[in-house]
Amino acid sequence: GIISLISLAVLSYERYCTVTRTTEADTTNYRKSWTGIILSWTYSLLWTVPPLFGWSSYGPEGPGIICSVNWHSKDANNASYIVCLFIFCLIISFAIIVYSYGKQVCAVRQVSSINNGPRRSWEQRILVMVVVMVVCFLLCWLPYAAVALIATFGKPGLITPAASIIPAILAKSSTVYNPIIYVFLNKQVSEML
Repeated sequence: GIISLISLAVLSYERYCTVTRTTEADTTNYRKSWTGIILSWTYSLLWTVPPLFGWSSYGPEGPGIICSVNWHSKDANNASYIVCLFIFCLIISFAIIVYSYGKQVCAVRQVSSINNGPRRSWEQRILVMVVVMVVCFLLCWLPYAAVALIATFGKPGLITPAASIIPAILAKSSTVYNPIIYVFLNKQVSEML
């Protein structure tokens, strides 16, 4: 789940850099791509390893069929880890995504104001794609984050195992939605198919 969040943030920033870059992209140089992949996996590891060394713990989630962070423990050690995950994995990722896509839309609008005509529909298509991606990100991850925070800080038993299944499935399946959105809302990709 964390690599999914971080990857979406890295991809949005990479798209922002690509859209706002004034020079022609070098498609033979993969160093930037590999750097993004390595940084996202390293950052994710930094946030998934601490429970193995005593900062919080892992345990069954929901009805006990998958393993996740122990959301139900009420001690300060666990609560501090949950808050850090919420801030450093969800909130920061979301901020990067909103910043990157917002800057992309501004850049496209700036180009569109110079060149009217077919660029206008391209601007609208990108705006729709950005809005759909951000809304899907929120729909997938906010319910999971809310359930985790309620389970950690709310009354014991407030979140039943059955109630935690759908948010967990939404969050875990979020990596499937963005490629689908990108393919169907990006005219160049759709035409290649």
